[in-house]
Amino acid sequence: MPTPPVPVVLADKLARFSELWSPKIVAGVNDYEVKLAKVKGEFVWHTHEDTDELFLVVTGRLTIQLRDGDVTLGPGELFVVPRGVEHCPVAEEETAILLLEPAGTVNTGDAGGPMTKQAEILG
Repeated sequence: MPTPPVPVVLADKLARFSELWSPKIVAGVNDYEVKLAKVKGEFVWHTHEDTDELFLVVTGRLTIQLRDGDVTLGPGELFVVPRGVEHCPVAEEETAILLLEPAGTVNTGDAGGPMTKQAEILG
């Protein structure tokens, strides 16, 4: 008998990990990955030359620093950073975010360095 389809419950998935700036893959959409991450503090300035990047705040507040000005998001708000635009996410408090980006996208883009994390599948 086939398994019935089930929804992805974001709160349940978020309760399963505590690492910061370490994206977890919770679903796939065509060639894209739906990722969850917990963030706090400042990330690294970086660019994704080949893809846009969607940020959706689940809980907390996230500021996406851009060279042209900052975008601050609260729960239920999203922002798409266009491809090639340098950005730096910052969260003063622990914040849960959902990301949508092509499979294999590196979290630090062109910057690399110690904050680079390979996204893990969170079943």
